[in-house]
Amino acid sequence: MIRKAILGDIEAIAKTYDDLLAFEAQHGSVSNWKPGIYPTIHVPEKRVPEGSMYVWEEAGEIRASMILNQLQAPEYAAIPWMYPADPAEVLVIHTLCIPPQWAGHGYGSQMVTYAKEHAKRIGCSVIRIDTYAHNEPAKRLYQKHGFRIAGYAPSLLEGLIEEELVFLEHRI
Repeated sequence: MIRKAILGDIEAIAKTYDDLLAFEAQHGSVSNWKPGIYPTIHVPEKRVPEGSMYVWEEAGEIRASMILNQLQAPEYAAIPWMYPADPAEVLVIHTLCIPPQWAGHGYGSQMVTYAKEHAKRIGCSVIRIDTYAHNEPAKRLYQKHGFRIAGYAPSLLEGLIEEELVFLEHRI
């Protein structure tokens, strides 16, 4: 079941980040996320109280999480979006995380489908997301759900890690 995260979910959400980062440390990183930098427990500590964090909970476990809000990073302004929209009409997906033990079970697809439905409910006409340009699994997931690549741009993850981002969009 996908639902808004509650305060009691914060540590479990952070554990999914830790599980993914530990897996990537052993098997290679596709996310470009870094332990102790991003994502950390500070992400759900900030986003859960504001009501923008969503989780997939099943059998009492958090199996996926994401942030849904309308906050576009400054880099979004330079992207040649095919679907221009006022900021109030744009839903942004952030920090979609599926820990490795739950990868391949369709949770990512369900989370993206939920984001599309949520965008419709709140009156958004476009969904946007950015991800590490070399995160092929994420790019495939979004493109499978009708997102198109709008552009690429350099960025600093948490102001510390140089990376190239790919920006994707989907019209509702």
